[in-house]
Amino acid sequence: MNDAQTAKAPWHLWAVGILALLLNGFACTDYTMTRMHNMEWLAQGGGDPQAMLDWIEAFPLYAQFFWGLGVWTGLIGAVLLLIRHRWAVPALGLSFLGAVISLGYQTFGAPPAPPPMDDPSGMAMMSAAIIIATGLFYYYAHRQQKAGVLR
Repeated sequence: MNDAQTAKAPWHLWAVGILALLLNGFACTDYTMTRMHNMEWLAQGGGDPQAMLDWIEAFPLYAQFFWGLGVWTGLIGAVLLLIRHRWAVPALGLSFLGAVISLGYQTFGAPPAPPPMDDPSGMAMMSAAIIIATGLFYYYAHRQQKAGVLR
């Protein structure tokens, strides 16, 4: 048997994997509720849900595509990380790419969001946090693959 298949999963794989699953699970819920035009979900942000939906729907197709790509490959990547599959690396890489492109547009290309989401520094901080988290999940999976933990 080769070392890649026998390497024991470290405890932190579970911690990072569960955190990635929770964060990406929330992102997928947000994406689904927004795409289904669930006004109760959108109203939880505290503003006019129709204005928020109109703002999101005005995003160009590429930004909407990369949003979906980012959240769904993030969820798939988290599951693959937990089962120690090597395909977690490309899945989490696509998630990172999706976050960079979609949130990059949202931060730098989109018109200001409707209140109460209209604080540019707050939106930029949230976008940065998401991009950093997805980048760290990708980096972690890549390191675990190199260590022989992922098969």
